[in-house]
Amino acid sequence: MRRTMSVSDSILIGAAPSAVYRQLSDPTAMGRWSPENRGASVLGGRRDAHVGMVFEGRNKRGAFRWTTRCTVTAADPGERFAFRVHAIGVRRPRLPGAIALWEYRLEAVDGCTRVTETWTDNRRSWPDALANAFDRVATRGHTFADFQRGNIRTTLERLKAALEQDGERAAGQGPGGAGGTRQG
Repeated sequence: MRRTMSVSDSILIGAAPSAVYRQLSDPTAMGRWSPENRGASVLGGRRDAHVGMVFEGRNKRGAFRWTTRCTVTAADPGERFAFRVHAIGVRRPRLPGAIALWEYRLEAVDGCTRVTETWTDNRRSWPDALANAFDRVATRGHTFADFQRGNIRTTLERLKAALEQDGERAAGQGPGGAGGTRQG
């Protein structure tokens, strides 16, 4: 069976693209929304999102835990944030290889932001049969494309809830409220 190499989904969030970008471009905060990610550590001295920024993400699925090394490939404030996953390991990402690409595109729509999250399988050298067999073991019966569809939907819904709740709190505080500030 030929595998699906990319999946995406979108959601409208009642926040400005700049506020959404500030949250999405902070890999240490992703654990607030992702069903698998438990946060990240940014490597190097510079903490703001920029092309070339490297971070290590901590992940968990059931009892299984792993760490990935990622490099930011796009950091366009209010428009796009993307990174590639290129190493994996249990405690440290020691096994290098093309694993996945993640992208978040932001578009202003009638006072809201349409966020489109895309996952792309970057294991191009894996034969489809081997990838499908591995995926079904790693995801308890699903292909990664199907599995990631669910993860993306959950992430987007949690992001929406968090940002809209933050916006409601800021609106209740009057001038100088916490709208758009990073929580966590």
